[in-house]
Amino acid sequence: MLQRLRAARENESGFTLVELLIVIVILGILAGIVVFAVGAFNDRGEKAACKADKKTVEVAVEAYRAQGTGYPAAGDWEALTSPSDPAKRYLKEKPAPANSEYTITLGADGQVTASGACS
Repeated sequence: MLQRLRAARENESGFTLVELLIVIVILGILAGIVVFAVGAFNDRGEKAACKADKKTVEVAVEAYRAQGTGYPAAGDWEALTSPSDPAKRYLKEKPAPANSEYTITLGADGQVTASGACS
């Protein structure tokens, strides 16, 4: 029995260096493909975040107008974020992305524009 095991081990051979290199190259190619695919998802995420922030500000501006005070002045984020009455606070803070890929602008007559990743 022990002799059979020794004989089986002597006939056994491992992978060659070329086979191992081929596997490593294939894994490198697959990793490269995955990295580029994930980058495309990230771009779509920034665009969706920009659109969501823009829509949130538009809703806040319309809620401000619905209170009967008209539209806030251009660039007047204070009117939306920190009024004295907490019931009239329409936004927690001015939307500002951490990576600065886009900018939300409050214009005259309730116009809300976005530039950067939204385009």
